[in-house]
Amino acid sequence: MNKFALVAAAAVLTTASVASAQDYSLEPAYGSAALSAGFTPDPHTVSITAGGSIDASTSAALSGLGCRGMIASAPDYRLNYTSGSWPLIFRVIADADTTLVINKPDGSWMCVDDVEGFNPVVRIDAPASGQYDIWVGTYGSEMAASTLHITELSN
Repeated sequence: MNKFALVAAAAVLTTASVASAQDYSLEPAYGSAALSAGFTPDPHTVSITAGGSIDASTSAALSGLGCRGMIASAPDYRLNYTSGSWPLIFRVIADADTTLVINKPDGSWMCVDDVEGFNPVVRIDAPASGQYDIWVGTYGSEMAASTLHITELSN
């Protein structure tokens, strides 16, 4: 009986830790798109309410990356991208201090804060084809209206 109780307690703890982490298996809160190199219109834009209840600096998935900000568990947006010879650029525009977290097709993570003023920008010069899961966070506990721009153009 004690072994059963220990196994049950371990399962609850494991489930709780997974629920509080970034989970790219969840449906994105603001939808998804499938884009191929040379897509139009460029930029592809999405309105997102940035922020969440998870402190990115304490997330196990993001450990060691210097991530900042409050993000959600589920991705905000998902991009299925077919690459070509163009760079892939993610930019957040907001009146608040925002952060950007991306899980790339190879499973690696990127975190960015304050590139253009308080707005994050990620440029991937040789992007891989595949699924990009995107979280837009806020530096602080407030939620904020923001626009995610996905572009292949430098400006």
